[in-house]
Amino acid sequence: MKRIVSFAAAVAMALSAMLALASCNDGREKIYVLSYGDYIGEGVIEEFEKAYPQYKVVYDDTAETPEAMYQKLSSGVAYDVLVCSDYIIEKMINEDVLNEIDTSRLENYKYISEDLKGGLYDPENKYTVPYMWGTVGIVYNTKLVDETVDSWDILWDTKYAGQIQVLDSLRDTMGMALKYCGYSLNSTDENEINEALDALLEQKSTMNPTIGVDSLKDPMIAGQYALTVEYSGDALAMIDANPDLAYAVPKEGSNVWVDAMIMPKTGKNPDGAYAYIDFICSTEIALKNTEYIMYSTPQTEVLKQIDEELRNNPAFNPDSETIARCEYFDDLGDAAELYNTAWETYRLN
Repeated sequence: MKRIVSFAAAVAMALSAMLALASCNDGREKIYVLSYGDYIGEGVIEEFEKAYPQYKVVYDDTAETPEAMYQKLSSGVAYDVLVCSDYIIEKMINEDVLNEIDTSRLENYKYISEDLKGGLYDPENKYTVPYMWGTVGIVYNTKLVDETVDSWDILWDTKYAGQIQVLDSLRDTMGMALKYCGYSLNSTDENEINEALDALLEQKSTMNPTIGVDSLKDPMIAGQYALTVEYSGDALAMIDANPDLAYAVPKEGSNVWVDAMIMPKTGKNPDGAYAYIDFICSTEIALKNTEYIMYSTPQTEVLKQIDEELRNNPAFNPDSETIARCEYFDDLGDAAELYNTAWETYRLN
């Protein structure tokens, strides 16, 4: 009986392998895409492949943080398109690992807001096509927090010990601590960085925070925590699932960011990359992505079509005063080592 089962299993495995091989050799050109988890609308890949039947999108690899994405690219994988964050893109530009993008090949590029082109990370607007943007702030449960949430200080208030979550992201969490200490989130001063580390170690020892990225969402929605540091789009999705939640950008300031599509030099399918990027920039698809992800869109036609309530939500469309007290992350250059050392100390203690 065991032999029969083993033989049947072997046949099944062989058939699966043959089917997989056939699907990999169906004549379509592959487009390898790397992005963050849960960062594209449902069915968008299938719609692209229907519109461009000559291409097969390989979108089975994601990263939780910009640093993880950089490591994946550095490992030598030939990605055709990355959806990555501004300061890591700046690092990639400085290291000359990106292709310039010929925007004349992108019919829908005209819909990308001029305000989000030519950012500090790509001042000559040669390498990037903005995808989404937003802020970092605090999501709080109004049933568990009865005070105004307008400062990073609350994440060090021992009243909420065991009830907070912070991001497992070097720049976001170090940036939070630097702002808490009164400094720029781009500080390269060793004393300021060490002071921020000390603040994080104090928070860790007294507040017992839960640390994660995507894993932070469901427990907050379920009402298991009082406060969590989050990206604005994820905050909106969480609030949509639990109306008891709210979002605030602290008065000390925070990070405002842009995620953009880029084309690494290791990519093997530039024509496919251009087709994919242009498709993502189209109004129909950008609207679908925005409604699913709930991050702020750079696509001007989408801004006219989205639900008015969402368009007027300050988490989705922050006012100029909020933006003015926020900073973009910069590539830290040599000072990155100071942050890496601090982060390793934080993680190991």
